[in-house]
Amino acid sequence: MVTRPVWLLDVDGVLNANRPGWGAAPRRGMAYADGIGYVMRWAPALLDRIRAIHRAGTAEIRWCTTWCAQAGQLERLFALPHLQPCWTEELTPQEAAVAKLAAARRVLTDGRPLIWTDDADIPPSAHEELPGLGRVLLIAPRPNRGLQPDDLDAVERFAG
Repeated sequence: MVTRPVWLLDVDGVLNANRPGWGAAPRRGMAYADGIGYVMRWAPALLDRIRAIHRAGTAEIRWCTTWCAQAGQLERLFALPHLQPCWTEELTPQEAAVAKLAAARRVLTDGRPLIWTDDADIPPSAHEELPGLGRVLLIAPRPNRGLQPDDLDAVERFAG
C-alpha cells in the first residue's frame, strides 16, 4: 500500500505571488491561458524545495489549479518535473473550486495522506470534514506571499 502523501498544489497565491520573499528577488515570467498573458512571480528557493521533495519521493505532487490545462507550460516556466494534473480540461474558477475539493476527497478515500496548499479554495468546511477521512495537512498561504519556508518545513514534517 502506498502511504506517501499526495500534495495538491495550487499556483496563484501559492507559487505565483507578488511578494514571495525567501530572501532573494523573485523570478518573473509569462504564462498564457485563453490567449491572455499573465505575469508570474515566484521565489526560486521555493521551487528548489518543491523539486527536492519530488526527487526524494517525499510526496506525490499533483497540480490542483485552474492552470491544470496548462500544466506543461507551468512545468517549463517553473523548471519543474512533470506533475500529474488533477484534471486536464479548462475550468472556470468556480468549477475549479469544486474540482479541488473533490480531488482532496478522492485522495483521502484512496487511503492516502493529503497535503493541500491553496490560498483561496480550501473551504472552511474542509477543516472539519477532511480530517475525518484521513491524515490531512491544509495550508492556505497569504496570496501576496505564497508558500513560505515554514510552510515547506510543515510539508516535510508531515510527509516524513
